[in-house]
Amino acid sequence: MEVVKLLRMKINKIYVGLIFVIILLAVQTGIILHFNNNLKSIEQELILSKMELNSTKQILEEKINENYIQTQGKIDELTSELIETQEDLGEQLDVLKATASSDFSGIIENVIESVVSIRTDVSQGSGFIITEDGYIVTNVHVLSGGHYIKALTYNSGLKDADLIGYNSDKDIALLKISWGDDYLEFGDSDDVRVGEKVIALGNPHGLSFSVTEGIVSAINRIGLNDFQGYIQTDVPLNPGNSGGPLINNKGKVIGINNFKIGSAEGLGFALESNHIINIINEISERELNKTLL
Repeated sequence: MEVVKLLRMKINKIYVGLIFVIILLAVQTGIILHFNNNLKSIEQELILSKMELNSTKQILEEKINENYIQTQGKIDELTSELIETQEDLGEQLDVLKATASSDFSGIIENVIESVVSIRTDVSQGSGFIITEDGYIVTNVHVLSGGHYIKALTYNSGLKDADLIGYNSDKDIALLKISWGDDYLEFGDSDDVRVGEKVIALGNPHGLSFSVTEGIVSAINRIGLNDFQGYIQTDVPLNPGNSGGPLINNKGKVIGINNFKIGSAEGLGFALESNHIINIINEISERELNKTLL
């Protein structure tokens, strides 16, 4: 009887062991099936994501090609316009000298050679060369939204311009072209007096290398940025004049034409030259590790 009892106990232990093994196998099988299902789901999601990425990539490539064609067309059109403008510069200079007062007729020829026409694919404006190696000053808003920058110089034609840096608060940008030579010198804006005659050079409405004359109406005006450092003039300013120099009768830059108030005539404003010098040196120290002025 004891032997039978022992056998039964052993058989029961074997059954319990078998049941435990079966349970483990079942759990393991369930886990494997669960992971397999998850892997299949992940694989399907990856396939769908890859298909979406390929579709998105194709759409982006099509848009890039379309934008390239449009941009290239604008560049070709711009180049043609600027070359035509440059061919007329000789006649323009004779007209400018003839219409200017005696205060400026003798210096226009030297000054205008350092003024440039700035064009992007979305806007146009003015600028001027400040060093013999081709650094240019203009307004930030002239460049806003553009994908490329072109500069038409008086002597060397159309040039690609690189953006070195900018101060958006004071609306000053520093550019660089591969050619310089003729450049403008800055005067001391602290010496500017109300009533003295000045000229603004620039490219209003795309009319490159234009000159308008007037007087200083006030100094140390507060600008749209709440900064007190603007010269008020009655010099006619129009879209395209932005970024061009304000010149005194010594041929020195005393300001950069920045904005006018609404549609009013005779209410133009130019950032004073001493502030321009400080801003340009701040930009060049930050971006070039040197001062330019």
